[in-house]
Amino acid sequence: MRRVKPYVLLLSLILGVLCTAGPARAADNGSWSVYPVASKIAARPYFYLSLDPGQTITDKVAVANKTGEPLAFRLYAADAYNTARDGGFAVRTVKEKMRGVGAWARIGKTRVTVPPHRTVTVPFTLHVPKGAEPGDHPGAIVALDEKVEPGSGSLALGVRRAVGARVYLRVSGPTLPALAVENVHISHHQPLVPGLGASTATISYTLHNTGNVTLDPKVRLRAEGLFGRTLLSRDLTGVPSELLPGERVALTARWRDAPQLDWGDVTVTASATGTRQSASASFLALPWLVPAVVFAAGAAGGVLFARTRRRGRRPFAGRFRGRRGRARPSAPVRPSRPAAPTPSRPRSSPSARP
Repeated sequence: MRRVKPYVLLLSLILGVLCTAGPARAADNGSWSVYPVASKIAARPYFYLSLDPGQTITDKVAVANKTGEPLAFRLYAADAYNTARDGGFAVRTVKEKMRGVGAWARIGKTRVTVPPHRTVTVPFTLHVPKGAEPGDHPGAIVALDEKVEPGSGSLALGVRRAVGARVYLRVSGPTLPALAVENVHISHHQPLVPGLGASTATISYTLHNTGNVTLDPKVRLRAEGLFGRTLLSRDLTGVPSELLPGERVALTARWRDAPQLDWGDVTVTASATGTRQSASASFLALPWLVPAVVFAAGAAGGVLFARTRRRGRRPFAGRFRGRRGRARPSAPVRPSRPAAPTPSRPRSSPSARP
């Protein structure tokens, strides 16, 4: 029998992250690129569209083959989102449900074959429904190579590659920039003995775009100890440059040389154009040796109490047994003397009458 290797399918979507000096700063993976067709005025790095609800627009996307062999692609429109790992720009797969650009765009050709070193231009139509919510609806026009590139070994890793040209669509109407900081938490990493080793802390938090426009957030971290002392104040890196509407991104920041013995608060402040929000969390920095000693003392006291109770005695009763067990000697009883008789007054007899 012929042995068949199990495949794990990995869809790689490179969406405008790798840019070359080609036409309109095309999204490129080295083998093919996808980019908007240049307008009469100038080249466009991405699709920047602004439409009213109920409006329809027609545009063109170009797919360039940079290899010496013909390449076949499936073209589709997709909604964009922020990745959970680092908040990067990514799009939905062809089988996922679309609600924005992916549902409103119609590609002229869903499958195209591009000759070697040639470019194919494909038109598409974007219709915004009348009930569409105002604000930003990011997405992409994706060229997917449906061929799975096999790997090696007993468990092969199949890779399916795709490249997409970003679509930044704004639907006319009221815009609301709003940003929330959620789930602020701090965890300490303390040495066993105070002063013998480095102390660090990890601050985790979540950025949530609660508005309807794309934000470029800036985050600042501030830590205060006892009596309001400033322990840390700096801007954080690794924050996504594009936080899409409705998206949440969980992030972490490392605090080097964190205090080993202190009590205070950590505050994360996120700001973007038109919005600013803060959230805090309390912390107690305590070396491992201190709670260990307290726990050991408590455990020893508990064991002593249990042993004493098992013997039927009250704890520490032996110290007071000598005082409470001895009876006080009573005072000697002296015999009482008889009381002296009280002299009685003689009664006078009645005098005789003459």
